[in-house]
Amino acid sequence: MQPRRFRRGDLVEVASVEEGFVGSYYEATVVADIAKHGYVVQYRALLKEDMSGPLRETATAAEVRPRPPPLAAVEYRFDDVVDAFDNDGWWWGRITGRGRDGYTVFFDTTGDEIFYPKNRLRIHQEWMNGRWIS
Repeated sequence: MQPRRFRRGDLVEVASVEEGFVGSYYEATVVADIAKHGYVVQYRALLKEDMSGPLRETATAAEVRPRPPPLAAVEYRFDDVVDAFDNDGWWWGRITGRGRDGYTVFFDTTGDEIFYPKNRLRIHQEWMNGRWIS
């Protein structure tokens, strides 16, 4: 199956490959398709170093995926894999506890365990062979 090509204006998520950020995805819009080399993307929440506007950068095709469809999760269970919205991106982790208004999530990539309100969590989904797997 040929990988999906995105067009200018498509809403996507971009995987970070930077040390300390592996395992996180950031919402962006495709600005340009640069054929074999990937895409130029503009991030929704990440800013340029001088804070003068949204960050734009080149991302490889392997780092770009469509935004996952929303899936309703009434309740999460222990060890469910979720994405938590933190530091302007989505980070995958596992549910390790439940509180009155949210859940505790453990992140394998950082070793951190953090409590999040339910509205900052989503079911983790992987983009594989042109479709979403949860």
